[in-house]
Amino acid sequence: MVPTNIMIPAWVDGDLTPVEKLAAHQRGLRHLAISVFVIRDGKILIQQRALGKYHTPGLWANTCCTHPAWGEDALTCAHRRLNEELGITGLDLKHRGQVEYRADVGNGLIEHEVVEVFIARAGATMPLDPNPDEVMDTRWITPEALAIEIAENPEKFTPWLRIYLKEHHKMILG
Repeated sequence: MVPTNIMIPAWVDGDLTPVEKLAAHQRGLRHLAISVFVIRDGKILIQQRALGKYHTPGLWANTCCTHPAWGEDALTCAHRRLNEELGITGLDLKHRGQVEYRADVGNGLIEHEVVEVFIARAGATMPLDPNPDEVMDTRWITPEALAIEIAENPEKFTPWLRIYLKEHHKMILG
Protein backbone atom coordinates (compact mmCIF):
# COMPACT_ATOMS: atom_id res chain seq x y z
CA MET A 1 0.00 0.00 0.00
CA VAL A 2 1.58 3.27 -1.15
CA PRO A 3 0.43 6.48 0.56
CA THR A 4 -0.71 9.09 -1.91
CA ASN A 5 -1.85 12.09 0.06
CA ILE A 6 0.08 12.31 3.33
CA MET A 7 1.93 15.63 3.48
CA ILE A 8 5.12 15.61 5.56
CA PRO A 9 7.56 18.42 6.43
CA ALA A 10 10.51 18.33 4.00
CA TRP A 11 13.13 20.83 2.91
CA VAL A 12 12.77 22.07 -0.66
CA ASP A 13 15.33 24.66 -1.77
CA GLY A 14 16.18 25.32 1.88
CA ASP A 15 12.60 25.89 3.06
CA LEU A 16 10.54 23.50 5.19
CA THR A 17 7.56 22.72 2.97
CA PRO A 18 4.67 20.23 2.96
CA VAL A 19 5.60 17.46 0.51
CA GLU A 20 3.70 14.29 -0.34
CA LYS A 21 5.33 11.46 1.63
CA LEU A 22 6.15 9.11 -1.26
CA ALA A 23 7.52 12.00 -3.34
CA ALA A 24 9.84 13.02 -0.48
CA HIS A 25 11.30 9.49 -0.50
CA GLN A 26 11.50 9.28 -4.29
CA ARG A 27 13.37 12.60 -4.42
CA GLY A 28 15.52 11.81 -1.37
CA LEU A 29 14.46 15.05 0.29
CA ARG A 30 15.64 15.77 3.82
CA HIS A 31 12.52 15.56 6.01
CA LEU A 32 11.33 15.41 9.62
CA ALA A 33 10.70 12.13 11.43
CA ILE A 34 10.28 10.61 14.89
CA SER A 35 11.53 7.35 16.39
CA VAL A 36 10.45 5.78 19.67
CA PHE A 37 12.17 3.13 21.76
CA VAL A 38 9.96 1.54 24.43
CA ILE A 39 11.96 -0.24 27.12
CA ARG A 40 10.84 -2.74 29.76
CA ASP A 41 13.10 -4.63 32.17
CA GLY A 42 16.18 -3.75 30.14
CA LYS A 43 14.66 -4.93 26.85
CA ILE A 44 13.64 -2.90 23.81
CA LEU A 45 10.32 -3.51 22.07
CA ILE A 46 11.05 -3.96 18.36
CA GLN A 47 8.57 -4.46 15.55
CA GLN A 48 8.67 -6.32 12.27
CA ARG A 49 7.21 -4.09 9.58
CA ALA A 50 4.14 -5.40 7.76
CA LEU A 51 4.66 -6.86 4.30
CA GLY A 52 2.32 -4.25 2.81
CA LYS A 53 4.64 -1.35 3.73
CA TYR A 54 5.93 0.47 0.64
CA HIS A 55 9.53 0.30 1.82
CA THR A 56 11.47 -2.07 4.06
CA PRO A 57 8.56 -4.55 4.40
CA GLY A 58 9.24 -7.47 6.73
CA LEU A 59 12.31 -5.85 8.31
CA TRP A 60 12.74 -5.35 12.04
CA ALA A 61 12.73 -1.75 13.33
CA ASN A 62 12.65 0.06 16.65
CA THR A 63 9.34 0.27 18.51
CA CYS A 64 7.83 2.98 16.33
CA CYS A 65 9.00 5.39 13.65
CA THR A 66 7.21 7.70 11.25
CA HIS A 67 6.94 11.21 9.86
CA PRO A 68 4.91 13.95 11.48
CA ALA A 69 2.12 15.31 9.35
CA TRP A 70 2.56 18.89 8.19
CA GLY A 71 1.96 21.12 11.22
CA GLU A 72 2.14 18.26 13.76
CA ASP A 73 4.73 18.48 16.54
CA ALA A 74 7.10 15.55 17.17
CA LEU A 75 5.76 14.52 20.60
CA THR A 76 2.14 14.49 19.41
CA CYS A 77 3.22 12.44 16.40
CA ALA A 78 5.09 9.94 18.56
CA HIS A 79 2.06 9.37 20.80
CA ARG A 80 -0.26 9.11 17.79
CA ARG A 81 1.85 6.52 15.97
CA LEU A 82 2.46 4.38 19.07
CA ASN A 83 -1.30 4.07 19.31
CA GLU A 84 -1.91 3.60 15.56
CA GLU A 85 0.84 1.02 15.06
CA LEU A 86 0.86 -0.86 18.36
CA GLY A 87 -2.18 0.19 20.39
CA ILE A 88 0.12 1.72 23.02
CA THR A 89 -1.21 4.69 24.98
CA GLY A 90 -0.34 6.56 28.16
CA LEU A 91 3.45 6.30 28.12
CA ASP A 92 5.61 9.16 29.35
CA LEU A 93 7.84 9.83 26.35
CA LYS A 94 11.23 11.44 27.03
CA HIS A 95 13.08 13.27 24.27
CA ARG A 96 16.61 11.87 23.88
CA GLY A 97 17.92 14.05 21.08
CA GLN A 98 18.04 14.48 17.35
CA VAL A 99 19.67 12.25 14.73
CA GLU A 100 20.15 12.88 11.04
CA TYR A 101 20.84 10.08 8.56
CA ARG A 102 20.48 9.26 4.88
CA ALA A 103 19.87 5.69 3.72
CA ASP A 104 18.72 3.80 0.64
CA VAL A 105 15.59 1.86 1.65
CA GLY A 106 15.12 0.02 -1.65
CA ASN A 107 12.89 0.44 -4.70
CA GLY A 108 14.60 3.71 -5.60
CA LEU A 109 13.56 5.31 -2.29
CA ILE A 110 15.76 7.30 0.10
CA GLU A 111 15.16 8.15 3.74
CA HIS A 112 16.99 11.40 4.54
CA GLU A 113 15.63 12.12 7.97
CA VAL A 114 16.06 14.60 10.77
CA VAL A 115 14.71 12.42 13.58
CA GLU A 116 13.48 13.40 17.03
CA VAL A 117 14.19 10.34 19.20
CA PHE A 118 12.06 9.45 22.22
CA ILE A 119 12.25 6.70 24.82
CA ALA A 120 9.64 5.45 27.25
CA ARG A 121 9.63 2.96 30.10
CA ALA A 122 6.83 0.40 29.98
CA GLY A 123 5.30 -1.51 32.83
CA ALA A 124 5.02 -5.29 32.83
CA THR A 125 1.31 -5.12 32.02
CA MET A 126 1.43 -2.65 29.13
CA PRO A 127 -1.02 -3.98 26.53
CA LEU A 128 -0.02 -4.35 22.89
CA ASP A 129 -2.49 -4.43 20.03
CA PRO A 130 -0.44 -4.35 16.80
CA ASN A 131 -2.18 -3.04 13.69
CA PRO A 132 -1.63 -5.77 11.04
CA ASP A 133 -1.47 -3.11 8.28
CA GLU A 134 1.61 -1.69 10.03
CA VAL A 135 3.18 -4.47 12.12
CA MET A 136 3.77 -8.17 11.39
CA ASP A 137 5.31 -9.11 14.71
CA THR A 138 6.81 -7.69 17.90
CA ARG A 139 9.30 -8.88 20.46
CA TRP A 140 11.30 -7.69 23.43
CA ILE A 141 15.09 -7.98 23.12
CA THR A 142 18.10 -6.79 25.10
CA PRO A 143 20.32 -4.22 23.40
CA GLU A 144 23.19 -6.73 23.54
CA ALA A 145 21.22 -9.50 21.84
CA LEU A 146 19.94 -7.03 19.25
CA ALA A 147 23.50 -5.92 18.45
CA ILE A 148 24.51 -9.56 17.92
CA GLU A 149 21.54 -10.25 15.64
CA ILE A 150 22.23 -7.12 13.60
CA ALA A 151 25.91 -8.08 13.23
CA GLU A 152 24.98 -11.61 12.11
CA ASN A 153 22.02 -10.72 9.85
CA PRO A 154 21.98 -6.98 9.04
CA GLU A 155 19.64 -7.52 6.09
CA LYS A 156 16.83 -8.41 8.52
CA PHE A 157 16.85 -4.93 10.09
CA THR A 158 15.95 -1.48 8.79
CA PRO A 159 18.84 0.79 7.85
CA TRP A 160 17.80 3.37 10.45
CA LEU A 161 17.80 0.86 13.33
CA ARG A 162 21.29 -0.28 12.31
CA ILE A 163 22.45 3.36 12.17
CA TYR A 164 20.84 4.28 15.51
CA LEU A 165 22.49 1.42 17.37
CA LYS A 166 25.88 1.77 15.68
CA GLU A 167 26.25 5.56 15.80
CA HIS A 168 23.86 6.82 18.50
CA HIS A 169 23.53 3.99 21.04
CA LYS A 170 24.70 6.04 24.03
CA MET A 171 22.45 9.03 23.24
CA ILE A 172 19.38 6.85 22.75
CA LEU A 173 19.80 4.14 25.35
CA GLY A 174 22.12 6.00 27.74
